[in-house]
Amino acid sequence: MTASSEELHKRRTAAVARGVSSVISSYVDTAAAGSLTDVDGRHWLDFASGIAVTSVGNSAPRVVAAVQAQVERFTHTCFMVAPYESYVAVCEQLATLTPGGFDKRAALFNSGAEAVENAVKVARHATGRQAVVVFDHAYHGRTNLTMALTAKSMPYKHRFGPFAPEVYRVPMSYPLRDGGLSGPAAAARAIDMIEKQVGAANVAAVLIEPIQGEGGFVVPAAGFLPAIAAWASGAGAVFVADEIQTGFCRTGDWFACEHEGVVPDLVTTAKGMAGGLPLAGVVGRAELMDAVHPGGLGGTYGGNPIACAAALAAIETMHELDLNAAARAIEGQLVPALRGLAERDPGIGEVRGRGAMIAIELIRPGTSTAAGPEPDAARAGAVARACHAAGLLVLTCGTYGNVLRFLPPLVISESEVDRGLEILEAALLP
Repeated sequence: MTASSEELHKRRTAAVARGVSSVISSYVDTAAAGSLTDVDGRHWLDFASGIAVTSVGNSAPRVVAAVQAQVERFTHTCFMVAPYESYVAVCEQLATLTPGGFDKRAALFNSGAEAVENAVKVARHATGRQAVVVFDHAYHGRTNLTMALTAKSMPYKHRFGPFAPEVYRVPMSYPLRDGGLSGPAAAARAIDMIEKQVGAANVAAVLIEPIQGEGGFVVPAAGFLPAIAAWASGAGAVFVADEIQTGFCRTGDWFACEHEGVVPDLVTTAKGMAGGLPLAGVVGRAELMDAVHPGGLGGTYGGNPIACAAALAAIETMHELDLNAAARAIEGQLVPALRGLAERDPGIGEVRGRGAMIAIELIRPGTSTAAGPEPDAARAGAVARACHAAGLLVLTCGTYGNVLRFLPPLVISESEVDRGLEILEAALLP
């Protein structure tokens, strides 16, 4: 007989480090396209997707079949020791799917943080420069270098320093908190700071999430990304798009930078690319990627054959089911409903996002600070807990902890989205 969630939680407390936390205390037994079932038989609507990972759904048929077939053939050889076709095939897919018609190369890793760290390595090696420019509210990972790149202290950086040097932070375009600043004007503000405090000739890379993830699903004002990318090109710096959360159909295009026609020099990927298995990549201009000497990139598990098989099957599923269109359809359900709630609830300061990456920012109505309306983190937490109690798995995020984010699997049904919205409405407006 399977242990109950209560029993498993007691075992967890005795065995798992306290620093590893979970959003809910129920333990998953099975999962499907848009839902989870815990060991106690309780069903959950899934508006989290394992933080944008299970975009093709849990146990997607193509992914299951590909993983089973690969396990029977071999589980690991280390690509750096004895290579195999699936690693090459994933790199070919990355080159085809990412923006830009130029010659590309790719390398595979295990996690988003590892991809970001290697993108910085490539940029520094190729340019001979050291400085890396990042943005307010950014999240890029939990390794030492990526903690330096990440903006938020608690819980990601608190008492974990010292951090890697030569990282410089500039203001992001954040329409709700920018006082109406246009995208080009926000870009000019950031560029002026870079030129004054860092110096264009010292910048190896400009690293940005086209839509910020943990920072609050911040969508920069139109024109911001193209202006930053154009400046980086003119300065000889590598423009790196961190598409770890936004990539692989999540925002209604293969990659979020496509919405404004931005073509990065390098793109980092992970999360949704492999149907739930750990796989990440860096892909970009051949002259940059190939600047690194043989042996300078790699890792024992990077591009594991089982994860590569899963990625190829997940990408086939994305094509077959047209998950870009599915993401846009989810946006078409979520955004009008959420805007309707915002008309009734003055505590919803903004509805934002693209595709199946949508959020609401909760504020205290009628308040004002130097950074815009006062955030209401307490209410965001309370609403999330009410959703969990009613069987809807949602996540909070944001620099101020006041954003509710919605990341359903791209294969979720319309009825499941509608039911999730009903639960959310009851939690917001009891």
